[in-house]
Amino acid sequence: MNESLHNLPLYELASLIYRDWSNVNYAAEPYLKAMQTLNSIHDPYLLDTGKSIVLHFLANAQTWRGETARTIKAELKRRANI
Repeated sequence: MNESLHNLPLYELASLIYRDWSNVNYAAEPYLKAMQTLNSIHDPYLLDTGKSIVLHFLANAQTWRGETARTIKAELKRRANI
């Protein structure tokens, strides 16, 4: 699954997250919604960058667990270079 995620835009990753995370944490949800509008971490979102949105999502997504969560979080970290 990891290789297939490399080329997906952020909005598709956000859709995968919504499908897997049935009860999205209230603090992560605004960032996940923002990710639904982004193609990449280089896109702007209001006064923020896509990278900032992804980093804030990751900081607030600690309760999302499982294999899908680990795989997608690793891909988001790879894109954000962390």
